[in-house]
Amino acid sequence: MWLKPEEVLLKNALKLWLMERSNDYFVLQRRRGYGEEGGGGLTGLLVGTLDSVLDSTAKVAPFRILHQTPDSQVYWSIACGANREEITKHWDWLEQNIMRTLSVFDSNEDITNFVQGKIRGLIAEEGKHSFAKEDDPEKFREALLKFEKCFGLPEQEKLVTYYSCSYWKGRVPCQGWLYLSTNFLSFYSFLLGSEIKLVISWDTVSKLEKTSNVILTESIHVCSQGESHYFSMFLHINQTYLLMEQLANYAIKRLFDKETFDNDPILEDPLQITKRGLENQAHSEQFNAFFRLPKEETLKEVHECFLWVPFSHFNTHGKMCISENYICFASQDGNLCSVIIPLREVLAVDKTNHSSKSVIISIKGKTAFRFTEVNDFEQLVTKLRLKFGAASTQYHDISTEVATSADSTGPSDNLEEQSMICQKECSKAVNTEALMTVFHPQNLETLNSKMLKEKMKEQSWNILFTECGRGVSMFRTKKTRDLVVRGIPETLRGELWMLFSGAVNDMATNPGYYAEVVEQSLGTCNLATEEIERDLRRSLPEHPAFQSDTGISALRRVLTAYAYRNPKIGYCQAMNILTSVLLLYAKEEEAFWLLVAVCERMLPDYFNRRIIGALVDQAVFEELIRDHLPQLTEHMTDMTFFSSISLSWFLTLFISVLPIESAVNVVDCFFYDGIKAILQLGLAILDYNLDKLLTCKDDAEAVTALNRFFDNVTNKDSPLPSNVQQGSNMSDEKNSHVKVDITDLIRESDEKYGNIRYEDIYSMRCRNRLYVIQTLEETTKQNVLRVVSQDVKLSLHELDELYVIFKKELFLSCYWCLSCPVLKHHDPSLPYLEQYQIDCQQFRVLYHFLSPWAHSANRDSLALWTFRLLDENSDCLINFKEFSSAIDIMYNGSFTEKLKLLFKLHIPPAYTDVKSQDPSKGDELSTEELLYFSQLHVSRPANEEAAESVKNSPEKGKGKVDIQAYLNQWQEELFKKEENIKNLPRMNQSQFIQFSKTLYNLFHGDPEEESLYQAIAVVTRLLLKMEEVGRKLHSPTSSAKGFSGTVCASGGPSEATAESHSMEKDPSSLKEEPQWSFAFEQILASLLNEPALVRFFEKPIDVKAKLENAKTSQLRSRTKM
Repeated sequence: MWLKPEEVLLKNALKLWLMERSNDYFVLQRRRGYGEEGGGGLTGLLVGTLDSVLDSTAKVAPFRILHQTPDSQVYWSIACGANREEITKHWDWLEQNIMRTLSVFDSNEDITNFVQGKIRGLIAEEGKHSFAKEDDPEKFREALLKFEKCFGLPEQEKLVTYYSCSYWKGRVPCQGWLYLSTNFLSFYSFLLGSEIKLVISWDTVSKLEKTSNVILTESIHVCSQGESHYFSMFLHINQTYLLMEQLANYAIKRLFDKETFDNDPILEDPLQITKRGLENQAHSEQFNAFFRLPKEETLKEVHECFLWVPFSHFNTHGKMCISENYICFASQDGNLCSVIIPLREVLAVDKTNHSSKSVIISIKGKTAFRFTEVNDFEQLVTKLRLKFGAASTQYHDISTEVATSADSTGPSDNLEEQSMICQKECSKAVNTEALMTVFHPQNLETLNSKMLKEKMKEQSWNILFTECGRGVSMFRTKKTRDLVVRGIPETLRGELWMLFSGAVNDMATNPGYYAEVVEQSLGTCNLATEEIERDLRRSLPEHPAFQSDTGISALRRVLTAYAYRNPKIGYCQAMNILTSVLLLYAKEEEAFWLLVAVCERMLPDYFNRRIIGALVDQAVFEELIRDHLPQLTEHMTDMTFFSSISLSWFLTLFISVLPIESAVNVVDCFFYDGIKAILQLGLAILDYNLDKLLTCKDDAEAVTALNRFFDNVTNKDSPLPSNVQQGSNMSDEKNSHVKVDITDLIRESDEKYGNIRYEDIYSMRCRNRLYVIQTLEETTKQNVLRVVSQDVKLSLHELDELYVIFKKELFLSCYWCLSCPVLKHHDPSLPYLEQYQIDCQQFRVLYHFLSPWAHSANRDSLALWTFRLLDENSDCLINFKEFSSAIDIMYNGSFTEKLKLLFKLHIPPAYTDVKSQDPSKGDELSTEELLYFSQLHVSRPANEEAAESVKNSPEKGKGKVDIQAYLNQWQEELFKKEENIKNLPRMNQSQFIQFSKTLYNLFHGDPEEESLYQAIAVVTRLLLKMEEVGRKLHSPTSSAKGFSGTVCASGGPSEATAESHSMEKDPSSLKEEPQWSFAFEQILASLLNEPALVRFFEKPIDVKAKLENAKTSQLRSRTKM
C-alpha cells in the first residue's frame, strides 16, 4: 500500500528493520523477526508485541519502502506491504516508472518533491476505488490495511471505526485493537508471541451492555452464542458503546426484522454506513422521539443558547435543534421548558446587536421567540431565512392546524374549514365532531360539583394558554406537565392530544389525505377488514357512542383507512380499543392521525405480527422493576409473570384494565410523556400493591390481587354520566375495598419515578431489542428442531449445530449483497419451517462442506440433483427440514437408503443433463449455470400444475388460512413417508451410464479403490446380462452386448464414458437400438452381492468432525486468509 510520505530517522530504525534491496533513491526493508525461523528469537517477539500495541500500521507491516537521496540523512516512508509479493510489486513499479525519470533532475530537493507528488497522486487514484474516503485521516487508511491484513474479510466489508482497548481473556487483559465493521466485531492482539484473533458477527449478539465490577471499572459486555466477551480501557466508552449498539441493531433489523428494515431507508446500503452517519442517525432518532416529530425529520444543527421566557421573565439555558422543517428548543433540564416552531408558522427571522448574539423568530399569532448567546448567529439567521422562505412557499395554500395564539377565535377553526372542503369533495360521511360532544353534550344549566371542578380545570388551562401561547408553538413547562397529571378537561382533550403527540403536524402537512384514503379504502375486502368487522362491536360496547351506527361507522372508517395506509401493520387487536377512545375526544380525521402517531412513532413495532415493540418495552419494564422494586424481584421466581400481566397494559395503554373514566387520564399522560408515562404508572401500581404481591403464593393469586385493584381505581372528578362510567357499577362486596383515585396514582408515579430519563429508556429499548429478537429466533429454532427431530436419526445436538450452519450460510450470502433475494423470502409470519430457506447456490456451498460425497469430481452435479430432488414445489428454495433429511441419509442412512437416494438423483425430476459451458472447468458449474439448471423442471399440463400449486399452498388466493387444506397436506406427507421402492420409476440407458460414472467418482481416492472398481464392473456386467436375457425372452433380436463389452473390458469408467458420448453425438443410433432400463430392485440386489460396495456405503461417518469443520470453514472460505 502506498503511504503518505513521512520522515523516518534510519539511525533508530536499523534496530527494528533489515535491508533487503537498495539503489540510489530507494530502500526496501524487512521487519526484524518476520520470515525468520523461530520468529527471530526474543527480538522478533518484542518487535511483534510493539507492532500490536503501536498505533501505526506503517510500523506493523512486515515490509516497507523508503525514499532517499544521496548524501542525505533523511528518509521518507512511501510504501508498506503485508507480504513479499505486494512489496515487490511496488518496488518493480518504482524501478520501471520512477528511476529513469529521476536522473533528469539537478537537485535532491526536486527529486524528493517529485517522488512525494507522484506517491500522493497514486494514493488519490487508489482512494477513488477504496472505502476509505479521501477526507479520512491517514490513520484510518492504516487501520483499514491492518484490518484487511489481520482478518482477510471480503473487500465489501466496510470498516466503520476502530478503537484501542483491552480484551479480557479470563482474568488477563490483552491490549489490542477493536474493529467495528458493518457485519462483524473484530479484535486483534499480538503480545510476546501470543496472537488473539476474535471475529463475532453482529447477528449472533444477544446481549450488549456496559458493566462495571471490582476488577473492571467500566467495560462493554458482549454475549454471542452463549459466550461472554469483555472489552475495557476505552478512551470514549460511551461513543464506542453507542456505535456497537447501532451496528448490532442494524444487523438484527436487516436479517431478522424485515418489517422494520423496510421502513428504514437510511440503512438500505451497508456500504454507505459511516461512523458519522450512525451517530447522526442516533441523534435524529432521539430528537424526533423527544419532540414527537415525523420520522422523516433529520437533525441538522444544534446550538447552545438561551431562550427568553416572557411569563417567567428569565433566560433559560438549553439547546436549539434545527431540522428540515422545525426549530425546537429544550432547556438543559428537559422538563423545565421546551418549544417546537414549525417553519410553516414562521413569519420573520431577525438578528439584533452583536453583543447579545440574538436571533428573533416571529410566528403567526403575534408571538416572537428570542434566542440569545447563539454562536455563529449571523450565519444561522441567513440559513433560517432560506429555510422559512422555502417552507412558506411550500405551505402557501395550506391552512394551519390548531390556532397558534390566545388571540385566535377558536382552537380549530381554520383546520375545520380546510377539512370540510376536502370532505365535501371526497366523502360526506366523515364525522366532524368528537363522539363525546355528540353523545354527552355538557349542560351548563345543571352545574354540579364535578362540573364545577371541570370548569376550574378549563380555567387553569386558559390561564396557561394566555401565558405560554396556544397551539403547536406554545411553551411547554413544568406547569403544563402538572396540569396534564391532574387530567385534561373533556373539551380540550382532543386538541391537546393532537398537540402533544405531534399528530397536529402530520395533519397540517397532509391536508385532505384522510378523506382520500377513506374514499380509496371503501369496499376493500381482505383479512384486515374481516378482522375489523369482527371486532367493531367489541370496542367499548358499554358506551352509547358504540351502540349506535354513528360510532361504529366512524370506527370502521378509521381502522380501514389505516389498514389501507399501512398494509404491513394492517389491523392488530387492541387497535380497535385505542381508536374507540380516540374517537370519543377527537374528530374523525384527528383520531386517524392520532392512531398514525401512536402506531408509527410513539409505540414503534407494537402492532406488527410479532408485537416486537411491546415485547421490548416489557423487557424494559422488567429491568426497571429489578432496579426500583428489588424485593418484588426476589420474591417472584419467574420474571415472565410481569410480562404476562403487562402486555395488555402496554398494548391498550391501560384502557383494557381500567374503567374508561380513569383510563383517559392515563392516555393524557401518555401523549405528553410517551412510553415513560406507562412505565412509571406500571411501577407505581406494583409498588402500591407490593405488600399483597409479596404474600401471594402463585401467579394466579397475584393476578387476582391486581385485577381487584384495577376494579377499585376511580376518577372522582370525572364529569362523565354514571351510565358511561365503568367504575361506578360495582357490587357492594367490591365497594368494601379501598378506592384509589387515578389522579393520585398518576401523581404518585410521577413523584416516585419521574426521574427516569428519556435517554435511559431509549438506550434500554435498543439493548433489549437485541435480546427480544434473539429470543424469538431461539424459539423458532427450537420449534423447527422439535418438528425435524421426529423424522431424522441425527441427535438434537447435531441438528442444532446443523441448523446454525444452515442459517449462517443464508446470512453470509446476505452480508455483502445489497439486494439479497434471501431477505425478500424471510417472513416472520410464515410457519417456522418456511421462515428460512436457501437457494441452489447456498445449498451447493453447504453440500461441499457437509456431504461425505463432496470429494466426487462431479460434486456440483450431485449438489444440483440433490437440490432438485428436495425442491418438490419447484420454487427453487428448500427449507431446513428438506435439507436435513438429505444430510441425515448421507450420514445415518442404511445401505438401501443411501443407494435409493443416489438412484433418485439420477432419474427425473432430480436428474437433468448437465454440461458446463466452459470445458476447462470440467464438471464445475458457475453460479449462473447452477441457478439455471435448478429452475428447469419436467413440464406438466397447465391445469395439473395449477391444481397442485393450490393444493400445496393453503394460503394463496384466499386471503386467510384454509385449515382443511393444511390437514390434507399433512396427511399426504404422512403417506409419503412410507414410500415403496417398487413405486420408483425405472432408470433408462443414459441415466444408468451417468449413475455408473457417479459411483466411479465416489470411489476415487478410497483405500479400497481397486476392489470397488472391480465390484462395480462386475455389477454392471451382471445387470446388462440380466437385461439382455430379459429382452431376448420378449424380442430375440435385441441386444445389449455393445455396452456390456465396453464396461467389462475397461474395469473403469473411461470406455463407458466414451460410449455415452458417442450416443449423445449420434441420437439416431439410440433410435435404431432398442432402449434398455433397470428397476431399483435389480440394482440393489446386484450391489448387495459385492461386500466391498456394502462396506463403502455403511462406513461410519464422524458427524461431529464434519459439523465442526463446516462451522470453521464457512467464513474462512469467503476470506483471503
